[in-house]
Amino acid sequence: MDKERLKRMAAEIAVEEIQPGEIVGLGTGSTVRHVLLALGKKVRDGLNIVGIATSKQTEEISAEQGIPLSTLAECPRIDLTIDGADEIDANLNLIKGGGGALVREKIIAHASKRLIIVADESKLVPILGTTFSLPVEVLPFGWEVTQTAINRICNESTLRQSSEKPFVSDNGNFILDCHFEAIRQPAQIELQLNNLPGVVENGLFVDRVEKVIIGTTSGVKTQKVKL
Repeated sequence: MDKERLKRMAAEIAVEEIQPGEIVGLGTGSTVRHVLLALGKKVRDGLNIVGIATSKQTEEISAEQGIPLSTLAECPRIDLTIDGADEIDANLNLIKGGGGALVREKIIAHASKRLIIVADESKLVPILGTTFSLPVEVLPFGWEVTQTAINRICNESTLRQSSEKPFVSDNGNFILDCHFEAIRQPAQIELQLNNLPGVVENGLFVDRVEKVIIGTTSGVKTQKVKL
């Protein structure tokens, strides 16, 4: 069974969590695209919700699907956010930011009463940082100095590229992809990185997830946070 089918299966289950009248945070990425397609169908069938997008890409897909959007200024409290992840550990901590939207994703997650993650089974890992680099969004000004400081925390980092130029986030910033052998203390690493001048935010999401919905070759499975 291919990954896109697994993502679609999980996305369709996740959309069932959305209740009429809710303010819904809409994540970014290939898995969330399936969420938006499923949600768009429900909206066209009469579901009344308002979405808050985490990226320009999500805004565009939502508009195509007829999903009404608002802003955090107008809707500062979000009932439920559905998003994807690049890695998920056994404690439901995450690495996010492969799509470059990590800052807005974390802001919206922080404003949400509930955060549900949708993914295929390849995203499950015993320890974060073992299969995916950690994205860190940095200011373009003096980014080389910021990178030197970041490299004292990780093994090394690389400036993300797009069309042979530095990738620029929706916020106008650069992203450094940081390579670790493993991130055994994600809460500590999150704080260390965010304390560095020039760092806007990093892609570690610690103690934020209510549950994950995983598409597997044996069906859709749900993991909830351990209380």
